Amino acid sequence: MALPILVADDSTLARKLLIHALPEDWDVEVSEAKNGAEALDAYHAGRASVIFLDLTMPEMTGFEVLEELHRLDANVVVIVVSADVQVGAKDRVKAAGALAFVEKPVSREKLEPILREYGLYA
Repeated sequence: MALPILVADDSTLARKLLIHALPEDWDVEVSEAKNGAEALDAYHAGRASVIFLDLTMPEMTGFEVLEELHRLDANVVVIVVSADVQVGAKDRVKAAGALAFVEKPVSREKLEPILREYGLYA
């Protein structure tokens, strides 16, 4: 059974690049969200066991999504993918429950080790 994953980023290009960077043989069903509110809707609809989450989005930021998932005690793995590489941002997302932080631009070489480390991809 395919693992439901969600790519949440307001940039269509960034979503496409991230989806292209996923391992080719990873059995996943990919959904997309263009803002934080859509990301939460997808989570509630069961389309997100793993969320690749941008921090800077309209309507609801990635930080706000993380806070809401934490409040819900959500059973989801969140990997933040962002160009915001400030130490404070990395510390803040980890404290909010994100599993990892990947700097943009994303690549398969950056993603695969993280996915393997946390048992998401063999």
